[in-house]
Amino acid sequence: MKSNKILNIIIAIVALVGAFLFIKIFMEDAEAIETDVALQNSVISPIIYYSTALLIAAIVIAVVLSLWSLIRNPENLKKTLLGLAALGVLLLVAHFMSDSEAVYNAAGKISEGGEAGSSVNKWVGTGIWYSVILGGIASLFFVFDLVKGLIKS
Repeated sequence: MKSNKILNIIIAIVALVGAFLFIKIFMEDAEAIETDVALQNSVISPIIYYSTALLIAAIVIAVVLSLWSLIRNPENLKKTLLGLAALGVLLLVAHFMSDSEAVYNAAGKISEGGEAGSSVNKWVGTGIWYSVILGGIASLFFVFDLVKGLIKS
């Protein structure tokens, strides 16, 4: 119960600071904000830095709590490592399926950085194939679940 109160206080403080920074923007003239760099830095930059800090804090907290949960429960750690290994195997399959051919733009010329043999092309192709493979697996599970639900009905 005490941790809920502390969490609620932290949430209220974060919300109040965000609201203060947001209201501070609206107190200034919109045209002046667009033209005056010093005003932009004094009004817009703080909310951007605050938002970035909150995003980083959320990511760090999520990762730390996930790792803590895995450490406390070894059975889940085994399942997680097995799942990561399966994803790694699928990534290797996608990498071998991709190519590093040249990338052409709408004018029919090779795009900058899209030369044949580029590692960027290879990894972009890998990402596309990885998405296709995972999407196919997800589709199969969706159909399987749909058929299973129809059979049970």
